[in-house]
Amino acid sequence: MHLYNELDPDAFSPAPGFRHSANATRGQLLAATPAAASSSTSAAVASHNGRPTHGRVTLADGCEIFYKDWGSGQPIVFHHGWPLSSDDWDAQMQFFLARGFRVIAHDRRGHGRSSQTAGGHDMDTYAADVATLVQALDLRDAIHVGHSTGGGEATRYVARHGAGRVAKLALIGAVPPLMVQTAANPGGLPKSIFDGFRQQLAANRAGFYWDVPVPFYGFNRAGAGVSEPLRQNWWRQGMMGAANAQYDCIAAFSETDFSDDLRGIEVPTLVMHGDDDQIVPIQDSALLSSRLLRNATLQVYSGFPHGMCTTHADVINRDLLAFIRS
Repeated sequence: MHLYNELDPDAFSPAPGFRHSANATRGQLLAATPAAASSSTSAAVASHNGRPTHGRVTLADGCEIFYKDWGSGQPIVFHHGWPLSSDDWDAQMQFFLARGFRVIAHDRRGHGRSSQTAGGHDMDTYAADVATLVQALDLRDAIHVGHSTGGGEATRYVARHGAGRVAKLALIGAVPPLMVQTAANPGGLPKSIFDGFRQQLAANRAGFYWDVPVPFYGFNRAGAGVSEPLRQNWWRQGMMGAANAQYDCIAAFSETDFSDDLRGIEVPTLVMHGDDDQIVPIQDSALLSSRLLRNATLQVYSGFPHGMCTTHADVINRDLLAFIRS
């Protein structure tokens, strides 16, 4: 069952606890700029070694991007998925902070605690926003990690703005190269599916966001009960953002073609994907992206869902750490 089938809340029966076990299989493949806006940075009082642990960057259009910035050492920048926030990276932020890295995560414009803007909900602007944040924090030799929609954002950022600042890239359950079905991408998902997303969001965003976490985390699979805390946390993050921004972001993550961005990226890139991803099917995403990238390592996880950074954080963190240290 994919999210793209009609979501029926009654079809998912919660079971006590949550268990989702799977073994990861790994294979390795080798494959083959707009100017950032000027900004000012306002920082919180709390600090780490004299540096604020969170703050906001103000972009040229007045949009304020909220960010977290913890620790010291080589920076890792985390890019969250739709319609979530930087909070979705809690398990990774804590893990890598404890291992001596500087960890940064931001809320995309219109999401989480960032400004609810009328426009700019497209991949070019998202990438330019990241470029402004990176420059404001003077991040160099950074590893960029993107999940789902954040994988698209990270891909465009690295391709168009990352020269001289990026060491490595990791794409986890990421949307590139292109989600929607076109003549050039016959294996993509029909546009009518994403039209359905927009219709459900506009009609009953709270109800739609209550249903999505079930396939997102694989709660509808045999033996996997619904974890209500995870479901509620997903819902909480989604409802923090602006409906208009999340509505427009559906086109951004589904209709943006990242093929040229992938071809132009030279830094080592880890492509991680669960083969039971019901949100971003692996066949038209990771399996293609890993071939377009010049220096890619593909890791496929048997039975893992789209939200594997949360459901299988121990495995994902371990493999991501090994890639960063390699």
